Amino acid sequence: MTISMYDISVGVFSARLKALASVLTAAEQNAGERKIDPQVFLTARLAPDMFALARQVQIATDHAKGAPSRLAGREVPKYEDNEASFAELQARIAKTLDHLATFSAADLEGSEDRTVEVRLGGRETTLPGLQYLLHLAMPNFYFHVTTAYDILRHNGVPLGKQTFLGNR
Repeated sequence: MTISMYDISVGVFSARLKALASVLTAAEQNAGERKIDPQVFLTARLAPDMFALARQVQIATDHAKGAPSRLAGREVPKYEDNEASFAELQARIAKTLDHLATFSAADLEGSEDRTVEVRLGGRETTLPGLQYLLHLAMPNFYFHVTTAYDILRHNGVPLGKQTFLGNR
C-alpha cells in the first residue's frame, strides 16, 4: 500500500480540524450550561507565557492551510487573526476546511521531494517537502490543537479522548 502526501497532509488536517470544531462546540455549550462568559475560555491559557485558546486555534489553522499550499507550490491564504468568539473560530476552521478541499492528490504528487521555503527562528530556510511536513508542520499543528483541547479541559469542559479524536 502506498501512502500519498495528500493522505498524510490534507486528509489528516481535515479530520483533526473537524474534531477541533467539535471540541469548540462542546466548550461553547459548556459555557452556556455553566453560565460562564465564553471569553473566559477564549482568553484562557495553560501558562502565562503561552497563547490563549483563540490564538491556539488560529495557529493550528495556519499550519493546516499552509502546509498543503507550500507543498503544492501555491500561495498560502492569509487570515486576519482577529477571531474573538466561538462562532468566528468555527468560521475560520470552516474556511480552512474549504481551502483544503481545493487540493487533489495530484496537486501534492511528488511534493515529498519539492523544496519548501519557511521562516524559522527569524530566518528563511529550505527543507524537502516530506521533512517539512513530518518534522515541522505536523508537530506544530498537533501541538496547537492539543493545547487548545488542554486549555478547555483544564477549565472544566468535560471533554474526553474520543472528542479529541473526532469520534463524538
